[in-house]
Amino acid sequence: EEPGQSGGSKPSIPDSGPRPTRQPVPSTSEVGLIVNSDTFVNLERGLEGSKDDIDNKLFLYQTPAFQWIPSSVYKYADFIESLYIMATQGVAGKKFYIGEEGNDGHIYGLVNIAAFFAQSMKETIQYDACDENSWDLVNGKYPLSNACGQLGQSYQDYHCSEEEAHMECEVDPQMSLTAVTHAKWYGAPAPLYCGPKTSDQPFTGFWDYNYECNKGWANPPETCSVYEGQKAGRFDHSSAYASTGGRTDVEGCCWWGRGVIQTTGVCNFGKLNYYLGKRAADEGRESRYPSVDFCKDPEVICASAEYKELKWVAGMFYWMESVQAYNEGGWDYTTELINFVNGGMSGNGFIDGVSGIVNRGCHNPPCGTGALDGGVERAENFKKVLDVLFDGSRPQISGPSSGPGSSSVDNTSSSGGSTADVWYPNYDAQFAAGKCVNDSPVPGGRPTYTTGSECCSFAYAGQASNACVNALSPSSSEEPGQSG
Repeated sequence: EEPGQSGGSKPSIPDSGPRPTRQPVPSTSEVGLIVNSDTFVNLERGLEGSKDDIDNKLFLYQTPAFQWIPSSVYKYADFIESLYIMATQGVAGKKFYIGEEGNDGHIYGLVNIAAFFAQSMKETIQYDACDENSWDLVNGKYPLSNACGQLGQSYQDYHCSEEEAHMECEVDPQMSLTAVTHAKWYGAPAPLYCGPKTSDQPFTGFWDYNYECNKGWANPPETCSVYEGQKAGRFDHSSAYASTGGRTDVEGCCWWGRGVIQTTGVCNFGKLNYYLGKRAADEGRESRYPSVDFCKDPEVICASAEYKELKWVAGMFYWMESVQAYNEGGWDYTTELINFVNGGMSGNGFIDGVSGIVNRGCHNPPCGTGALDGGVERAENFKKVLDVLFDGSRPQISGPSSGPGSSSVDNTSSSGGSTADVWYPNYDAQFAAGKCVNDSPVPGGRPTYTTGSECCSFAYAGQASNACVNALSPSSSEEPGQSG
């Protein structure tokens, strides 16, 4: 690993308390139907039985002294709260996959969680980091403008597609934020920060990690005071120092990665705000976090003491958007997951494909961004999680031969198969192409609606393409039994 990719700051991260008591929900509501389903109940029971081992055997980070100890940032209590939110409410018409119907249906959901944990352990948990660390060395120095994007990236230019552009955050050049976690090795770079250019400081320099700042004998005495636990290093603003991407300032550069799988860029933070945050509330839509403005304060994901689960919510959002929805080159995530479970959970084919998607954007790297990094470690993490969740004995089951994303049928009400009495969103496609269907059987864990138009208005609210509504037949806006 590059220097600066390990370690994490603990003092400003709120400790996790006991799991909060949830407000009761009507059993017939969308949330009630999910949380009271056999799939969710069995899934949660399995997780609760493993919660101590999850905290003490899986959520571990490596200290600068090379010891592995429980993370101070990532806790089971926060994870389970985020699972409840993302499995019942979700984001952008998508929900975290919890499994299929039937006695053993929750097993598929547990394996989905195992794959999610395996990647999270590699990406952030092993470093005890919520905020992205500064790790991109340029000629032996760490540019302070790494906050704008590392390896030549520009996070403030991570725009949404034209279809979803109305959701993204606006870049505010006056925004000033400082990360709450950072690397902790000897001389490690300070937390990433952003802020406007000023007449006094029109540019940014670099972090000098070799500088000895503990000089009690100096006149005046000098101490290491940039961050708690600092052993060496300092800011050097004597001249402009460019990042790999050419930036020599941090104006508008507040969009670095945050959360368990590093949510990054104005589009992703904007979607969180559009569906779960203050913008949803301001525009009259249901909002889980009506007082949280992910666009005005993206650091809330790592810094919030009130909503400690946000670091997990952000990672699950990425998982639902980019992993669960992945269907490229004949490799469909849900289908591969179900086949892996039905095949006895043996081999690394499934987790290697998942690792490729998370690390390189494709299931069979090398692809556009290069070869897979840490594939062996990710696979070992997956095995470790499965052993914890299934107590060292993986269940042998045979269930559905394909998942809710595996069919190649036209996603309208006329698939040629039997029809159900309810409508539900087909999570196959990207949001812009999403549609509602009433194919039978209904996949487990999906929200259901009485009519197709009701499904479109809730599951695909704000869909500018109107793909969902346009795919409906005239009778699909009627309740079952109304059409002849």
